[in-house]
Amino acid sequence: MLPLMPSKLNDQDLMLHYRDGDALAFEELYGRHKGPVYRYLLRQCGNPANAEEIFQEVWIKVIRGRDKYRPLAKFSTWLYQIAHNCFIDFVRRQDRNALNAASNTEPDELLTETGNPERVAALSQTGQKLAGAIAALPQEQREAFLLRVEGGFGLEEIASITDTGRETVKSRLRYATRKLRETLEDNCHE
Repeated sequence: MLPLMPSKLNDQDLMLHYRDGDALAFEELYGRHKGPVYRYLLRQCGNPANAEEIFQEVWIKVIRGRDKYRPLAKFSTWLYQIAHNCFIDFVRRQDRNALNAASNTEPDELLTETGNPERVAALSQTGQKLAGAIAALPQEQREAFLLRVEGGFGLEEIASITDTGRETVKSRLRYATRKLRETLEDNCHE
């Protein structure tokens, strides 16, 4: 029997294959989701070391939970629900001050590909302002915003991940967007 071509399968099918013992299916899932999940966690806690710790915990839970996996929702919804719960558990274990530590994240690789130093500097400053504005959002608004932007989730999925109502998610996104817009506009006029 020929080996499975995981890249042609959707996430749910990959997880089912992984559940049945196909390690290549897990590698494909991990490759698809590692970047967005890490960025979500990094922007949630603002500290690369903490984000890495939570990130590892998320994937350990995926590995340990593979036998119990049932495709009742999209795989990504299930994965981000695990990430959300791991972040909440982390917050409960840590001193609040650790979460507010300044982030030393590097500019996105895309910024350095422009080849224009002035453009790179301007984009880097804008990126830093945006990251600061996101970090300044109340935790619930920040999480809803990040799930929307990083995870690409809709209102229903965010509600499921965060165990809140759809209208609550809608309000959090509206307030987060308004606050980010105001913050960035204020920075532009300085």
